[in-house]
Amino acid sequence: MKPDALIQIVDKWVTARTVKSARQLSRRHFLSRFGKLMVGISLVPVLPVARAAETRLQLPEIGDPQDCDYWRYCAIDGYLCSCCGGSESKCPPGAEPSPVTWIGTCENPADGKRYIISYNDCCGKGECGRCFCNRNEGDKPTYYPPKNNDINWCVGTKTNAYHCSTAVVVGVDES
Repeated sequence: MKPDALIQIVDKWVTARTVKSARQLSRRHFLSRFGKLMVGISLVPVLPVARAAETRLQLPEIGDPQDCDYWRYCAIDGYLCSCCGGSESKCPPGAEPSPVTWIGTCENPADGKRYIISYNDCCGKGECGRCFCNRNEGDKPTYYPPKNNDINWCVGTKTNAYHCSTAVVVGVDES
């Protein structure tokens, strides 16, 4: 088959599909689909991952938040904000938390329960350079990003500059 013949076949097929869809679909149909798409996009900021830092649980604490072996840091990768002017759950002044996070499940030795941890990168300043930790308990390959800690999660912030990472407890693992 010659290349010109193949192009003609593809051209006829595309033309037939375009004419068929133009006959079957109205402008109203297109506008309703487009409107649904816009409403869906506008609801993205309402997703719970963007509000993970708002959840506060009162739970017993054991350990030093400036130590890599602290129980919340079972899947952390980066500089600890508790060593960089922040805390285990808050970014230091001048840094903003990324609305995109990765999650892990860590056991609190104080009560034996497993907690869901949201790991938030704090962005907007240069790297902290203190208390680097790389723990990979439960880490998944990069093709499953929500459970992978090897990605710079500073998307959605004013700058992609990574500073440090926090570990916010968002709930109890009931499974």
